Amino acid sequence: MTTSLTTRSGANADGFPLGTMQFGGRADATESRRMYDAARAAGITHFDTAVRYTGGEAEKLLGGFVRPERDEIFLATKVGYAGGCGRENIQAQFDICRSQLQMDEVDLLYLHRWDSETELEETFSTLAEMQEAGQIRHIGVSNYAAWQVMKAQAVAQSLGTRIDVIQPMYNLVKRQAEVEILPMAMDQGMVVCPYSPLGGGLLTGKYAAGETGRLTEDPMYTSRYGQDWMHKAAADFAALAREQGVAPATLAVAWVAAHPAKPRPIISARSAGQLAPSLAAIGTDLSPDLHARITALTPTPPLATDRLEEQ
Repeated sequence: MTTSLTTRSGANADGFPLGTMQFGGRADATESRRMYDAARAAGITHFDTAVRYTGGEAEKLLGGFVRPERDEIFLATKVGYAGGCGRENIQAQFDICRSQLQMDEVDLLYLHRWDSETELEETFSTLAEMQEAGQIRHIGVSNYAAWQVMKAQAVAQSLGTRIDVIQPMYNLVKRQAEVEILPMAMDQGMVVCPYSPLGGGLLTGKYAAGETGRLTEDPMYTSRYGQDWMHKAAADFAALAREQGVAPATLAVAWVAAHPAKPRPIISARSAGQLAPSLAAIGTDLSPDLHARITALTPTPPLATDRLEEQ
């Protein structure tokens, strides 16, 4: 049975989250507010941020938007991308989160990435104590391999808590999560909130049309999505979307959500207009034929055992 996420008022928060990585950066305060309002109008209650997003501006803006309706919002943030996941760093960064958000607690706290230098008992005893103190309701991890999640889960459960949510990268050209992460989540009843369902904008078709964005301006994204086959797949995907009369972003998000693990893709944008096609994916069901056609555009990764005859 998958963990159920609810707001403080008890309302279901199982829908798509809105990611705020661009709030206060590519999206100024006015555009960030427009995106927040558009998300709320579409029924979104789950909002995702992090201590380091846009130098803290993302949390400052989101906190201001959320405060008047705090009990109706499921709020997630992240710590530990820099400085490791030792007790002192988790507590120090979470104090920064609370200051930026102007809130004493959040609904979900993620560890932003794996820390191989800190004992898991130190990390998860810190999180367990934060839960006990009412500072966080759920524990999540992001950018973990499946073996790392399960190793951490064993420690968490020995401390009387558990990892409820995982946040991997997952989209049509980044399908590694299908090998072990998504099957593990289904087995363990974890909620999956994948980031980058649009592949940094690659799957919107805008780069094939000669437009610019993170893939042309940010070296990290240029490297992440720099393989020729990915751009070929994105062009073929855009053509398929045109054939269907649907925005590529809508199809890309709907394809991620269609996996049997029932992922809740984190949608994001730098303007309300850019966000609209992703919001349109809410409630969009792909026919088996269309899902198969989209899936066939990119290589299906082999099973973890690499026994291709069983695939």
